[in-house]
Amino acid sequence: MRRRVLPNTRDIQLRIRSVKGTQQITKAMKMVAAAKLRRAQSAVTEARPYADTLARVLARVSDRTEYIHPLLERRTGTRAWFLVVTSDKGLCGSFNANLLRSVEKELKSVDRWESIEVVAIGRKAAEYFASRNWAVVHEERETMANLGPGDGPRLAEMCIKAFKSGQVDEVYVMYNRFVNLIRHEMTTERVLPIEPPVVEDDGAMGAEVDYLYEPAPEVLLETLLPGYIEVSIQAALLDSVAAEQAARMTSMEAATKNADEMIDSLTLLYNRTRQAAITKELIEIVSGAQALAE
Repeated sequence: MRRRVLPNTRDIQLRIRSVKGTQQITKAMKMVAAAKLRRAQSAVTEARPYADTLARVLARVSDRTEYIHPLLERRTGTRAWFLVVTSDKGLCGSFNANLLRSVEKELKSVDRWESIEVVAIGRKAAEYFASRNWAVVHEERETMANLGPGDGPRLAEMCIKAFKSGQVDEVYVMYNRFVNLIRHEMTTERVLPIEPPVVEDDGAMGAEVDYLYEPAPEVLLETLLPGYIEVSIQAALLDSVAAEQAARMTSMEAATKNADEMIDSLTLLYNRTRQAAITKELIEIVSGAQALAE
C-alpha cells in the first residue's frame, strides 16, 4: 500500500503564485474583451439604420417593377456556397465549437445540393475544414481579428461574381448572431439569390401612394441589389465579432472565478501542510526531551 506524500509548503506556494499570475492574465483579457465588445456593439448599432433604410428602398423599388435582375433569379441548380464565419482566435469558450458542429450537422442533413463548397471566414473555420472532406473554395485566416469596412463588400463582390458566372446557384452565410452578453444564436441566411424585403404597409394613405423613379427602377436595382448583399454580409461579420467578444468576456470571467476557487483551495492546503509540519516538529521535540529525561 503506497503512502500518501503531502506536498511541501514551497511547492504549494509556487502553485499559488502561478495561479495568481494566470488570474491576472484572465482579468486583463476580460477587460480587453469588454472594451472590444463596446466597440463591436456600437458598430452593429450604427449599421442598422442604413441597412433598414436600404431594405425599405429595395422593397419599394422591386415591388413596382417587373424587371427580373440576375441577382433575383431563382435557379434549379444544385451548387451551393456556405460562408462560415468564425473567429481567428480562441479563448472564447464554445463559441466556435458549437457553430462548427451545427454547420457540419446541417451540411450533412441537406441533400438537395449535389455540390456544396465552403468559404471559411476566420482561422478556426479554415483549420476545421482543412481536415474535413468538404471542398473549401476560399479561406481567410486574419479577417475577423482586424475587420474593416471593406471586408463585407469584398466578400460580396466575390459571391456576386460566382453567382453571375454560374459557378454557384445559391449562397448562404452561417454565423453567430449577437443577442446579448450571455447569448448568441447560430444563424443561417441566404445571400443569393436575393429575397426582396417585404413592403411594409404605411397605412391607408401610404398604400395608395406611388412614386416616380429617376433613374428607372431597373437602373436603381443595379446599384441597390449589390449594395444590399454587401450590407448583409458586413452585418453578419459585425454580429459575429460582437458575439465573439461577448463569449470571450464570459469565458475569461469564468476562468477568473475558477482561479479564485483554486487559490482558496491551495491556501487551505498550504495552511494544513504547514500546521502538520509544525505539529510534527513539536512532537519530535517533546519526544526527544522525554528521552533525555529518562
